[in-house]
Amino acid sequence: MLEESAQSGVCRMLFCGTSVTKSEAAHALAKQHNQYSTAGIHPHDAEATKDDAMERLRALAAEKRVTCIGECGLDFNRNYSSKKSQILCFEKQLELAEACRLPIYLHERDALEDMVAMLKNANLEHGGVIHCFTGGPHALEKYLDLGLHVGITGWVCDERRGLELRKSVPLIPKDRLLLETDAPYLLPRTIRPKPKSRTNLPKYLTYVADEVAALRDVSLRELSDTTEQNFNRLFTKVTPK
Repeated sequence: MLEESAQSGVCRMLFCGTSVTKSEAAHALAKQHNQYSTAGIHPHDAEATKDDAMERLRALAAEKRVTCIGECGLDFNRNYSSKKSQILCFEKQLELAEACRLPIYLHERDALEDMVAMLKNANLEHGGVIHCFTGGPHALEKYLDLGLHVGITGWVCDERRGLELRKSVPLIPKDRLLLETDAPYLLPRTIRPKPKSRTNLPKYLTYVADEVAALRDVSLRELSDTTEQNFNRLFTKVTPK
């Protein structure tokens, strides 16, 4: 998978942790392949979080290839964990990001106002990204006002669900834009011929880039340079060899 990604021009990656054990696995993979990883607990997993979770995440955050805290936040769409558990777990990770002087990697679904309220009370000195942003200009403005970067995924390639996002993409400041896959989810619908598998892969990031470049009326080269610079500035502690 990584070899195919490199052949497609996708070389720098951030492996996402969504629980303590998955964050530890992501870090191991990042070390093995000279990439980067996150350390965090997804809101879906908030209720199952054990008492030693934050200390284990803190230990991971000290590793040079772990460059942000997350994926964390609020998801009031599916509520796999109670709202109370999600809020408490998110608060602890915001505090951890501040203590570790790391950016925050955010997940939000159907929880815009609650998320923004919590972030306004947090110290976001080291920045962060609203991961897999799918909203319209109203939501975009709120996140930009907080100083966050904005991650765009294959949602922008979906002619059914991506209309509001497509309005937002040209409005994202050049120095706040990031590209993401959310693999194995959100396979771009613009892939031709359509792959047999519905599993998204990092190599398909090029389809997201094509769509974003067209919406912003810039060349693919300019977009690639811009988003790579933004990634390096926000997420890299070291340069992989």
